[in-house]
Amino acid sequence: MVLVIFLLITGLFMWVFSDTSVINYNYASMGQLFSIGPLVFLFLIPAVTMQAFADEKQKGTMEFLTTKPLSDLQIVGGKYFACLTLVFFALLPTLVYYFSIYYLGSPIGNLDNGAVIGSYIGLFLLSAVYCAVGVFMSSITDNQIVAFILTAFSCFILYFAFSFVSELPMFFGTLDDVVKSIGLEYHYDNISKGRIDTRDIVYFLSMSFLFIWCTVVSLDKRRW
Repeated sequence: MVLVIFLLITGLFMWVFSDTSVINYNYASMGQLFSIGPLVFLFLIPAVTMQAFADEKQKGTMEFLTTKPLSDLQIVGGKYFACLTLVFFALLPTLVYYFSIYYLGSPIGNLDNGAVIGSYIGLFLLSAVYCAVGVFMSSITDNQIVAFILTAFSCFILYFAFSFVSELPMFFGTLDDVVKSIGLEYHYDNISKGRIDTRDIVYFLSMSFLFIWCTVVSLDKRRW
């Protein structure tokens, strides 16, 4: 269902809706996909991750899982990479959009491949952070709906809030850029332009590891 909904929404924005359609835009670009992608994932990824641990707790199978010869890190890693793999397979069919625009361009291939590659990398790294947040939120509650809401809200704050806060009058000069650089949107926009900067990659990986570590701590607290 997640795959179908993601492809349906992105397909509508890419080809059907007149305001965002590539055909009406008269310019070979995949900007529509990479602009709407983070917003769609704000709701779809929480739907994927909300049952990672909440469902185990609700059904009483969490104790059975923890008695297996697995460390907490291995359990969290298995849940996390399962969710991330699903997101990867959701992105894979969108390559059809790329080849369609590539051959529809005049001349053929009139497409900024560097920006496309960077945007795919950025969207996947952004999804990695969303999944890490979702798995963590699922580990602190036994209610899937609560996990969904907490994940969606947290990802929204991490993506948008720092850009809004940086525009407040109290932040000026280089301070507004510092505040903005804390958020996900700043680093996603950088990579989407085709500039693969190691600072942006390290930022996404660090955020993912941070929430994975928080999830491990959340599971380990049962021994405290």
